[in-house]
Amino acid sequence: MTSEDERELKALLERLRQEHRDLDVAIEALLSVAGSDVLQIQRLKKRKLQLKDRISHLEDELFPDIIA
Repeated sequence: MTSEDERELKALLERLRQEHRDLDVAIEALLSVAGSDVLQIQRLKKRKLQLKDRISHLEDELFPDIIA
């Protein structure tokens, strides 16, 4: 992996982390409102989980767990 590839992956990782945090805030806001759209909340939670999986995959790619 070149340093350019690594920089791009790190930038993508940071964007995904930010989107994950934003979804967390949005979900909390919707949960605090009575009569919230349950389907929308479920969709946001599903997207958040997809992001978490993608973040984990990128972290594994960038920072491999090397067992000595």
